[in-house]
Parts: sequence; C-alpha cells; structure tokens
Amino acid sequence: MHNFLRRAKHATPADSGTRGCGAAEQAAGHPGHGTSQVPRPAGPAPDGPALRRAAAEFIRLHHGEARRGDPGPRIARVFAEIDATGTYRHTHDELVFGARLAWRNAARCIGRLYWCSLHVLDRRELTAAGDIAAASAQHLRQAVRGGRIRPLITVFAPDAPGRPGPRIWNEQLIRYAGYQGPGGRIVGDPRNAGITAFARGLGWPGGPGTPFDVLPLVVQGAGDDRPRWFWLPPDAVLEVPVEHPEHAWWAELELRWHAVPALACMCLEIGGVCYPAAPFNGWYMGTEIGARNLADSDRYDLLPRLAEGLGLDTASDRSLWKDRALVELNRAVLHSFDRAGVTMTDHHTESRRFLAHLGREERKGRTVGAEWSWIVPPLSGSATPVFHRTYDTV
Repeated sequence: MHNFLRRAKHATPADSGTRGCGAAEQAAGHPGHGTSQVPRPAGPAPDGPALRRAAAEFIRLHHGEARRGDPGPRIARVFAEIDATGTYRHTHDELVFGARLAWRNAARCIGRLYWCSLHVLDRRELTAAGDIAAASAQHLRQAVRGGRIRPLITVFAPDAPGRPGPRIWNEQLIRYAGYQGPGGRIVGDPRNAGITAFARGLGWPGGPGTPFDVLPLVVQGAGDDRPRWFWLPPDAVLEVPVEHPEHAWWAELELRWHAVPALACMCLEIGGVCYPAAPFNGWYMGTEIGARNLADSDRYDLLPRLAEGLGLDTASDRSLWKDRALVELNRAVLHSFDRAGVTMTDHHTESRRFLAHLGREERKGRTVGAEWSWIVPPLSGSATPVFHRTYDTV
C-alpha cells in the first residue's frame, strides 16, 4: 500500500512514547533508540513512473471504498497533471480519505479503531514558517476541546519537484527541553537534548530551566534555507500535573505531562505525494507516559526516586522494586488525567479495542498490518489480549 505515515527524511529514529497511537506517539519510531532529533535533508521524490503507479493505486482504492464509480477519468487527469508538472494535487475528498487511510495502515499504532473519526484540516495553502507555526498552535487548541481530545491532522503544503514543502523539525508539537550541563548532566528530557541545542543555536534563549520547559517550534518554510524558532503560546499547551491518588508526597515532585501527543516529524504520503509537515494527534495511552516517558532510564528515569519514596527495597532486582514503582507511576498518570478531565486510555482497554478493529477490518476483507513489539503494551503485556497472537507486518 502506498498510502501511509512514515518518518520524514529529516528526522532520526525515535521512540516517542510507546504503544499508544490512540495517542499516536507510537508511530514515530522504534522503542529504545533514545536518539535526539537532528535535522536531515529530504530525500528524492518518486520519479514519474513510480508516482503514476502510486497515484493510480490510491485513486482506485479511493473510488472503490467510497463507491465513487469508475476511477479511469480521474486517473487520466492525474496522469496528465503529472506529465505537465511532475506532480499532482489531491482533491479535498482525496486528502481526507488518504489521511484516514494512513492512520488505518499505521502498523505500529494500537489505536486505529478510531481512524474514521480523524478530523482533517486542509492548510495546503500555507508555506511560510510563521504561518505554519501559527496554524500548528491552532491545531493544538482545536485538538484539546477542554480536555476531550479529538484525533486531528493538519496538512500543510506538499513536496513538489524542485520545491520541498515546509518542515517542522520537532518530533512533536509539544516536547520538553533537555538542557545539557557540565559533565553531560541533562536537566529535562534527555531525548530532546539534540533539538534543544539546535533551537539554542537558532537563537532561542531557553526557558526557565525546569525539567518541563516547553520547547519552541522549529519550522522551515518552503524554499527557506534555514529553519526559524517560534514560541508556542501558553493557551495552546494543556498540561496535566501528575499526582498519586494516595501518596501526598508525590505532589512535591512537581511532575507533569502535556495532554496532546501531536507527531510533527512524519511524512504523510498519499498516492506518492509526500506532505512533510502534517502534525497528527490521537490521545495518550497511559503507559506512553507512565511506563516510558517518565520511567525509561534514558528519559526522566523516575523509578529509583519513586521507589525510595515508596519505601521499597532497591538492593536487589529480585524484590521487583522497579515493577512495583512502575505500576504506581502508571496509576498516578491515569488518576491525574482522569481528575483533570483529559482524555486518556489504558493499555487493557486499548488492547481490546485493537482486536475489535482487527476483527472489523478482517470482516471487510482488509489485511491489518501490525508490529507485535509495538502493539503489545510495555506494562503487563501478557495480561492483555494483544500479546497472545501474531500479526502480519505489512
């Protein structure tokens, strides 16, 4: 299938969370790399024959699933446009169908049951860095809806022959800075040390220096030689304080996480056309924050600190202190989002929903591609139904 979300050519492999993509974080890369985001140039666009094949395949699929009749005339018009310009422009209906199909085909995403509900904002007329940054902030506002997170994608201008489209260099629209100090010690999120240093090199003065300073957006407009940085307005960033339902001392840690996981460094490819700036969000699955972002040893590495507060014996791994601290951290994340009225799913519920999606798609004769290591949650995997089967990695 030519229609999918894939890593944009300018970003390195990333583990942005873990298994969600109900929260969409999962689609960003493979777990465990812990690499920082470093800009890379875009790769070559498909040549004429490859683009024609991809376009024809997509248009046939669109006409078939949407019952739009004979795709032949539309394919002929697209081929003529490709011959004349080297590319072609999707209709609004094709763009909406393609974006939803990309989510449906995201093999690393457990939250695809909701693919039909994806809301698509068509902003292909925007190419300037400042306009992209402003529209990205508006994306976050529209996604939040007072805490009732809506699956949303904003699609900016595509790549075209001789003119790359705009790019958002951030891994997600909202990420926390990682400031590297003396001796290599990092304040904040070590995962984001690269993009933090890159933004500082562009002139960003940095934030107040807390572990949860929101990074600016780093955006390169179409045709620009260099990216620019832009503050994210405070009203576009909803954050949730993370506290424990029973342990009052947890609040003293001053933990928090942002509510909307909006991937920003992936190419949305529809029928051979790459939209390199297409921020996309679902909502979080609790383990993305509680079992990875805050717990991984190369991220916030909170388990030793929490175990101390919980009075656990950390002298030996056989005490399972990491496991016990991990469960309490995940309880705190779910409790905090529920208390704040912000949409979040848990890994048990989302696992059942994924199998419902799989059954629905198979009844329609469609193959569901999935990567087992991404679909199975990082906490209590064998206690979820997605653990006990295999998947086709198409």
